[in-house]
Amino acid sequence: MIKFIVDEQPTAKGVHLMHNGNQGCEDMPKFDDQILIGYFANYELAYKRARMNWPTEKVEGCSKCCIA
Repeated sequence: MIKFIVDEQPTAKGVHLMHNGNQGCEDMPKFDDQILIGYFANYELAYKRARMNWPTEKVEGCSKCCIA
């Protein structure tokens, strides 16, 4: 299972980036800004959970560690 987290701090465009916590992405947010989505088999399942948890927020996968 893969650990997925969302950056609590949005980008300049208002997007909260989702990261694969198992890959050690260079753009991983500081620990205090990480929100755990959970452990999932793939990015698509984690993204669906993130959208369910934050339906009004813009959430996207990090282009470096969350490739669909």
